[in-house]
Amino acid sequence: MSNYIEEIKTLVMEGEDEEIVDKIKEAVDAGVAPLDIVSNSLIQAMNEIGPMMATGEVFVPEVLMSAETMQVGLEYLKPMINDGDIESAGVVVIGTVEGDLHDIGKNLVAMMLESSGFEVHNIGIDQTPQDFVDAIEKYNADVVGLSALLTTTMIAMKETVALIKDKGLDVKIAVGGAPVSEEFAKEIGADGYSEDGPSAVTLCKQLLAK
Repeated sequence: MSNYIEEIKTLVMEGEDEEIVDKIKEAVDAGVAPLDIVSNSLIQAMNEIGPMMATGEVFVPEVLMSAETMQVGLEYLKPMINDGDIESAGVVVIGTVEGDLHDIGKNLVAMMLESSGFEVHNIGIDQTPQDFVDAIEKYNADVVGLSALLTTTMIAMKETVALIKDKGLDVKIAVGGAPVSEEFAKEIGADGYSEDGPSAVTLCKQLLAK
């Protein structure tokens, strides 16, 4: 049984999305529990590849391939798992702030969060402060992630944080993007800053542990 778990985990880490379903089917037919595959193969693979990206052992394209392979496996297994069997790590709303059309970094963070057990609602690019507030309320978010890649849109990030706080919403605010820094995050009243996908996962876990 453990061989299947390791083999599936390896396929995820190597981004072999064309082989993952066949191997999972083989494992399930052999008696491996779908929930074990999710926890010990799919999620565990992403838990291991995240730190590897942080240390430069792998790069963004490889992480994206792994995350996509994990998603393929998860979609195949979902019908075999009862709702509620997989405990959510928390609900995250993530988007790029108003005036900014960049989404690759945000999408990578969203995939890393989802692969780590979070329920993620990716609301897209060019989102107004009110769009974020509406999404937080709609999905009852625990964390909201704001992304900006342009220095000119950092003001929109500041305005979004201000509106969320003005509305008194019970949500942790995480920010990130190339021009953003820990100092800027503190300056605008955000709860935390992360520079990439793996650190975003760590940050969200830390924010919800408080």
